[in-house]
Amino acid sequence: MHQGLYLGTPDWDDTDRLVETTRTALHAGAAMLQYRHKGASAQLRREQAAALLALCRRFNRPLIINDHVELCLTLDADGVHLGGTDASVAQARGVLGAGKIVGASCYGELALARAAQRDGASYVAFGGFYPSRVKQYSFRTEASIVTQAKTEIALPVVVIGGMTPENAAPLVGRGADMVAAISSVYTAAVPGAVVHAFDGLFAERAKSCVNHGATV
Repeated sequence: MHQGLYLGTPDWDDTDRLVETTRTALHAGAAMLQYRHKGASAQLRREQAAALLALCRRFNRPLIINDHVELCLTLDADGVHLGGTDASVAQARGVLGAGKIVGASCYGELALARAAQRDGASYVAFGGFYPSRVKQYSFRTEASIVTQAKTEIALPVVVIGGMTPENAAPLVGRGADMVAAISSVYTAAVPGAVVHAFDGLFAERAKSCVNHGATV
């Protein structure tokens, strides 16, 4: 499992624009990509996912498919991300086998994270922490859940929901392994600069850990 920016795609029907902006973000250092387009037809979804998979292979980055386990299987993508109304982690693991990534949305509930870990998840995602332009949350997840999860859950922790480099900083400081973002990258005037800013959060944490280790 990687560390850094976990990039999610917007609901863009323009595949060329989607691929080009994603290429920029991957080149800048985005660590992992999730293909997510809630309104796409089955044909468009397959075309876009295939194009993004080819791009991810060039950059040697994992492509995760949101929701659609069969599409992941058909394209031989690297894994799936599952929400509360999708197939269960256990079902997806059974279909995809041990070699694929299976991520689970756990919202603001440690109990869901514990269950996901038990059922074979590769990582757990918490959020939303902040208001999002992509998804409307009926609740707000507290930052303290990251600290709790890092002590109780032996899986990488992803944070999501209205993420910018500025508001993600305290969550990375609490130990988040990846920050998931869509709008802050895809709607930016210079997407690569935003990717660099997210990556800088993890570089700063690593530097802080080294300095702290040297003084104790």
